[in-house]
Amino acid sequence: MFERFTEKAINAVSESQRLAKELKSPEVFPEHLLLALVREAKGVSLKLFRMYSINSETMEKEVEKYTLKTSKQNENIPFSHSYKDLLKHTLDLASKSGNTNILFEHLFLTVITEKNSNIQSILEHFKFDIYNAREILTKLVQKKIKRLEHPEAEEDDEKNNNFESIYEGKELTDVFARAVSKVSAAGYEIVGTEQIMASILESAPSNLLNTINSNGINVQNFEEKLASIKSRQSEYEDKRIIFTPNAFIMMNQALQTAKELGSSVIMPEHIVLSILKNKKGLAYEIIKSLGVNEEKLTEEILKPIEKQMPETLLIMKLAKEEARRIGRNIVGTEMFLLGILAEGTSIAYNVLSDLEITLKDARIVVENLVGYGNEYFDKEIVFTKRAKRVLEKAWLSAKKADKEKIEAADLLLAIINEPDSLAMKVLDTLGVDAVEIKHGILRINGQYK
Repeated sequence: MFERFTEKAINAVSESQRLAKELKSPEVFPEHLLLALVREAKGVSLKLFRMYSINSETMEKEVEKYTLKTSKQNENIPFSHSYKDLLKHTLDLASKSGNTNILFEHLFLTVITEKNSNIQSILEHFKFDIYNAREILTKLVQKKIKRLEHPEAEEDDEKNNNFESIYEGKELTDVFARAVSKVSAAGYEIVGTEQIMASILESAPSNLLNTINSNGINVQNFEEKLASIKSRQSEYEDKRIIFTPNAFIMMNQALQTAKELGSSVIMPEHIVLSILKNKKGLAYEIIKSLGVNEEKLTEEILKPIEKQMPETLLIMKLAKEEARRIGRNIVGTEMFLLGILAEGTSIAYNVLSDLEITLKDARIVVENLVGYGNEYFDKEIVFTKRAKRVLEKAWLSAKKADKEKIEAADLLLAIINEPDSLAMKVLDTLGVDAVEIKHGILRINGQYK
């Protein structure tokens, strides 16, 4: 279900679960989502709430009047039937409007138009004009739909469709098979980070498992901690296995990590790294409670991967260094190009070298285009949306060719398929076009088409 939700929409659902727990509720109700929407609101949504003097404190007082409390609360609070119905109606609303993604505004629109007497009463208390809000939100959603019809929307759809590929590869197939059996045995029907981590700990001996064990995490102490957490109640009548919001975010992060580390498949290592990076979910809470040195564990997992040093991993590291060199903490496609030139041994480098493109000349053009910055060097390096899209295309190219690793040639081909990218502006300035590069790759390696 959550594959179609934007990150902002997922955050609202996650926040509603946290609020239900904070308010000692036996289930997550639509009223908790209304409160979560107030807390997470930005832009037009925030202005709508402010129009009626609604803030998180005043809304929380009203929500508490209409929701149940319990003295025996489970660690994992289930969605109520009314909440599940609301999510289904949100999906319907998005589909009818022709939108492939579930936006924050879709949730807001569904909540205020649901035939829920409690929510209606809460909104009436604030003299909230539902009709006016519906009109504004509907227009806002329509604007977003138009934006999604931009030519680049096809690439967004492609990204969503690729989520199924996280299950590929024998190691992950085995991990998910064990995770699903754990879910069924415990009477759950949503795969969480804890089942995935427990399944990795039960895998056959490997470098990853030895590293995790040496840092104080093993299947016994993890399962003991997990057993102390009360199980979740069955909620979905069709018993369909889906991810919790945190598990979905974690798997998306694992996919991005795999790409940045130059792998065309997600490995258990990428999952553990994403759990440590996101710092969310039961798996992370258990790891933290075991007193694990997270930085040390991360470094030890990365060491053998970096030792193999796939081309793309080295290029990503060099691209980040190029960004830092000119005082930037943002990596765009132009930095990918500099990374390929700095790596100096790949097919992509040889093609560019044959076309007389040098690192020195490319650096001068990049510096003229982006200028020097003064970002702090301890800030995390981030990728532009276009850079992420190029990396996604390179990953797809590697998968299509049945490669285990993303090669520099895949990355260069992805760059020339983004004609408006900054990297292509650099190449144009240096007198090289996409056709010359493609022909160069074809000449050196005939498998590229």
